Order: sequence, then C-alpha cells, then structure tokens
Amino acid sequence: MSVMSCHRNNCENIMCDRYSSKYGYICNDCFDELLKLGPQADISDFMNSTKPELSYDDLRGVAKTMFDKVFPIG
Repeated sequence: MSVMSCHRNNCENIMCDRYSSKYGYICNDCFDELLKLGPQADISDFMNSTKPELSYDDLRGVAKTMFDKVFPIG
C-alpha cells in the first residue's frame, strides 16, 4: 500500500483519501481550509499556496486575541 501525500505546497500530511485527477490528493486539514474560503475559491491557486505553519483555528485564535485588544467590549 502506498502513502498518499497531500499535494498542497508545504503540507506534510499523509494518508489522504480525497483525490482529484486534476489537483492530486488533499488532506482533511487543507480540505477544511478550502471549504472556509467558500465556493469562489480558486482551487489551483489554493493548492499552489503555501500551507501556513499554524492551523486555521490557531490563526483564528491569534487574530481574536489581537483584535480583542483593538476593539475591546464596552
């Protein structure tokens, strides 16, 4: 059995089960990130983009902490 690696730049995830004959394999993390971009996302641009070191949820947490300071409640 071969290991199916995600074809997105800088993604090291393996054992990917989603496959496109045009774009190759995509891991669940990258697929979730692609979904969050919405239906207008360009798949080719996404697959060629570099996966961030932090996950989407990590980046969201960092952004929330930063923006909470800029826009404090009451």
